[in-house]
Formats: sequence, structure tokens, C-alpha cells
Amino acid sequence: MSASRHRRPHPLLSVSVLLCALLGLTPPAAASEGPSASADVARLYEEASAATARYEEGRRAAGLQKAKVRKLDRLLAKERHDVAVLHGDLGRMASAQYRTGGGLPYTAQLLLADSPDDLMRGKQVLWQTDLAVNSAVAKTQRAAARLGAAKRRADRAKRSLDRRNVRLAELKRGIERKLESAQWTLQGEADRSVTAGKCRGAVRLEQPKKRATRAWVPPVETYELSAGFDSAGERWAHRHTGQDFAVGIGAPVRAVGAGRVESVSCGGGFGIEIVVRHAGGYFTQYAHLAAVTVDQGDRVRPGQWIGQAGTTGNSTGPHLHFETRLTPYLGSGVDPRAWLAERGVRL
Repeated sequence: MSASRHRRPHPLLSVSVLLCALLGLTPPAAASEGPSASADVARLYEEASAATARYEEGRRAAGLQKAKVRKLDRLLAKERHDVAVLHGDLGRMASAQYRTGGGLPYTAQLLLADSPDDLMRGKQVLWQTDLAVNSAVAKTQRAAARLGAAKRRADRAKRSLDRRNVRLAELKRGIERKLESAQWTLQGEADRSVTAGKCRGAVRLEQPKKRATRAWVPPVETYELSAGFDSAGERWAHRHTGQDFAVGIGAPVRAVGAGRVESVSCGGGFGIEIVVRHAGGYFTQYAHLAAVTVDQGDRVRPGQWIGQAGTTGNSTGPHLHFETRLTPYLGSGVDPRAWLAERGVRL
């Protein structure tokens, strides 16, 4: 029933309402006492997910821009090198012309030359070469200027992306800090319910906008698998009776398939738990919850949020304990991974 690994959000700083509006998110609200803690956690999970997606998008864009700047750097360096080579060619031509009489007036060179025709042809070739080199220098200088301007624009874009990513990271940290506060408020309420042996009843949360299109789904959307079915552990009297999913407090727990809520209870080793009856005589159990969003007798559909993960009962950290059973009762469990795999869900 305990998770061998679990995650907890990192504590983070808050940010301004203006930035939230800029990113299309609502500003993180302070965690509140009472039943609304469940709604706070659910909402903040959605906002944290959206902020993370925006941050990752910005990080990828900054990476692409950085690669573009590096490419422009290489091209600009090549153009500058070519300009320097061409300037060197012009210098060598000028030196050669000086050594071969380039300093004399052209008429004097013709009079002194052994073969005026050869001198004229050589001069013509030299002029043509000089014009070609000058044209190449001008063309290369224009290319270098264009690349320089492009690199300056790319540098400005990268700096802008870097500043945006700093703001996105601050927003993400602020939401996660609010989420952590709301999570432990929710867990405190759950612990008090379990201690009193009195379940608080269903907290009706707004369901996800996208409905599951498959008949069977995993019980949580994002997770790490921890303790598996039939594994040994010092916290269990016998073998482990289900599959644990390491998730944060308040993470939405989903019905794996269509069915009817058989029972909702709190107290005991499983803390707050839900059992759902499915067609074919099978049952699924969702345990160590921090809150439930259904009541006994409710019909549920695949992917519907039926509760929120927690760490109530015999638990070493936030996780979902999930079982598949032949009856509603402990001791009739079958391997959840194999059972789900038979229904097209591979964990």
C-alpha cells in the first residue's frame, strides 16, 4: 500500500497577475480552508500543467534561436575571412604592379618595354583581375553586412526569448508553490476525516474538458509506477495487493472504465478509498485518497475524475494504490497490470 518512490512539487515564488493574463492563465489563488481545497488543487494542477507547457515551448524556441545565432556566427566569420583574403589579393596585386614598373607612367612603361604588345595584354589582364577582385570584395562586404544585421536581429530575438523564459519560469514556480500549499491543506482535511472515521462526502469538481475516447484508461494520467502486485514489503502483512502509482497530493484519479460506485469509505489501512463495480463482475479499488468526487451508487464513465490522490491510511508518501478484484473485498485481487493489459491499457 505504500509507494517506494514519490514526487512532491518544488517550492516556488509567486508572480504578477499581469503575467498570468499575458499567458492566458488565471493567477494562482491562495489555498483556502474547507471543501474548496479540492477545487483549488484541481485548478492549480491544470494551471501548473499549462505553465509548464508554455515554459517548455519557450525553452525549445530559445534553443532554436540559439542554434540560429551560432549558424549566423559561423557564416559571418566565413564572410569576414573571405573579405580579408580578397583584400590580401589586392595588396599582392598592388605589390606586383609596383615591382614590375607599376610606379612609372604607363607611357614610360610602353617606351621601356621589350614588347609593348605583351605589356598591353598583361596590363589588360591585370585590370580585369583588379576589377574582378574589387567586385568580389564589394559583394562579400555586402554579404557580411547582411549577415551582421541578421545576427543582431537574431541576438535581440534570443535575448527577448530568454527574458520571456525567465518570466515563464517565475510563473511556473509561483503556481507550484500555491499548489503545494493547497495540497497539504487538502491532505490535512483528509487526515482529520480519517482520524474521525467520518468521510466528508463527495466534492463535485469540474470534469476535464476532453473525455476519454477509449473504453479503458490508466487510473492516473501522469505517474511513476512504484510497488507492484504481489511484491514483498515490510509494511504489508502478506504480499502487496495492488499496483502503486507515485503521484502528487490532489492529482486527479480516474475511473479506469465504465461502472457504478460500489462504496466510498475512510479509515483503516487504505485511508479514504473508492471501489467501483464494472461489467463482467470485476471491481477496481482506488485507495489512500485525499478526497472523493463521487458518492456510493454513482455511475462513472472511463476517464471520469472520481477522486484525488493523497497519502491517507497506511502510506509512506503521496501515491495511488490501485487494485483489480474479483469481489469488492480485500483478498480477491488479481494483477492490475495484466488485467489492464487485457483491456488494451499498458502501464
